[in-house]
Amino acid sequence: MTKPLHITVIAEEPAADQAKTELVPPLSNEQAAQIVAASLHDTFAAVSAVCAAHDDVRPIALIDGVAGAWVPAEYEVHHQRGDGLGERLANGFADLGPGLIIGMDTPSAGKHFEAALDALRVGNDAIGMTHNGRYWGIALASCAPMAFENIPMSTGRTGQAQLDQLRRLDRSVTVLPTVHVLTHFEDIAPIVVDLPGSHLASVSVSLFNRRWG
Repeated sequence: MTKPLHITVIAEEPAADQAKTELVPPLSNEQAAQIVAASLHDTFAAVSAVCAAHDDVRPIALIDGVAGAWVPAEYEVHHQRGDGLGERLANGFADLGPGLIIGMDTPSAGKHFEAALDALRVGNDAIGMTHNGRYWGIALASCAPMAFENIPMSTGRTGQAQLDQLRRLDRSVTVLPTVHVLTHFEDIAPIVVDLPGSHLASVSVSLFNRRWG
């Protein structure tokens, strides 16, 4: 029996001792963890909203570490396998089948999930880039064992290298819109502009008012 499609958040627990070092300073480790947790909250919410509208799409958390209250109850939980991001993505698709895997730091990408599902349903892959040259999500319509082979992850050319790899494998690829990713402190503002009324916006305003107000 064919597995239903999935939208999977690949994530790790937003703990203060594992906060993004690029946000510290000007933020403290605890404040950075709050920002990361808010971004993850909005990402999960965006996935949940789309999955709730489609009986054939399941929400999954592909995690590194222990699943706690930070993972919404309606999510299937699977654990990452592999030493690097490329290997973990490849193993994720091997375990879960066709679907979309997204990062935890691009909550404004939610408006583009439907387009990724549309691509999958006609047999196309899809990829959405970020403004720093990486990618916020990748959708594979079928097994592609070589899709992540020798891709330089977490660099300014990762997105283009991944797209080129899919095309070398003669995959039909839909390129989705580009969004901002939460990497540096300066990334917070444009994401909040894209997500007015979000949890990230609320947490950011609260933190910044206390710190600089």
